[in-house]
Amino acid sequence: MALKSTIIKAQLSLSDMDRHVYQDVNLTLAQHPSENEQRLMIRLLAYALNACEGLEFTKGLCADDEPELWVKNYSEEIELWVELGLPDEKRLKKACNKSKRVILYTYGENNQAIWWQKHQPKLYDFNNLSIFSLDYSATQALAQLADRSIKLTITIQDGEVWVSSDSANIEIKPQQLM
Repeated sequence: MALKSTIIKAQLSLSDMDRHVYQDVNLTLAQHPSENEQRLMIRLLAYALNACEGLEFTKGLCADDEPELWVKNYSEEIELWVELGLPDEKRLKKACNKSKRVILYTYGENNQAIWWQKHQPKLYDFNNLSIFSLDYSATQALAQLADRSIKLTITIQDGEVWVSSDSANIEIKPQQLM
């Protein structure tokens, strides 16, 4: 018998002072059985960092040919492709060919630097790709906020992110690699 996804309800109060985006958003996410809390919360963080009209979660782990988040225009062309993790060069090349803009958020303990060193020379060919590294300890702290019902206040200013809940305040500084 296959395991079912867990439904997560998230309320975000977003204040992005860098892009002048201020929203209260109610989201419903499906947490795949193989998805850990860290990855789930990074998906929410990526949503907050890229919040705009038309931004939506995709099938994610269930679909190899889709990112975690995307924005499509009225012609079904992909305007923004948001990827998470440490994908191989082929996946990023495919994303860059399919989308006008691609953003990758890398995360993980001790393996981001190795991944970056290996892939960096090849990735500079993709002029529509931006890559941000997320600190492991910050994303681990973020994972502790995961629950079936999540209520967060997210403030973004000068490239720094503050995530607050009733139980914690976490500072995240995405480091732009490219």
